[in-house]
Amino acid sequence: MITLKQYNEYCSSLPSSTHVVQWGGADVWKVGGKVFAIGGWSKEEKPYITFKCSDISYEMLKEQQGLRPAPYLASRGFKWIQMYNDPGLSKKELFAYISHSHQMVAAKLTRKLQKELGLEELVNQLKAQ
Repeated sequence: MITLKQYNEYCSSLPSSTHVVQWGGADVWKVGGKVFAIGGWSKEEKPYITFKCSDISYEMLKEQQGLRPAPYLASRGFKWIQMYNDPGLSKKELFAYISHSHQMVAAKLTRKLQKELGLEELVNQLKAQ
């Protein structure tokens, strides 16, 4: 089980990430002003965690137990997954998907903003994959 504290600590470790609390008390993480992960909304100790993913990952993850297309985002055609129940993903898997979400969002920023935030190397890693 991942806690909201672990989620926030991990997201804060990603390059140029910023944190805001919005949308009904959710912990929202952004890079360059664009959202890459959302945590919160659960009435239990384990938070719901939402992240952007590739088309292939979306198709694979949306069928797994404890995961679903993210409410609101997926219904608008965006490829976002929400982990809301067990078994979901392991902490290691979840953090890898959050990291990839961060990279994908950073890659969509303008080159000028990527440079200002020191994200060129990170974006180049994603392009090389």
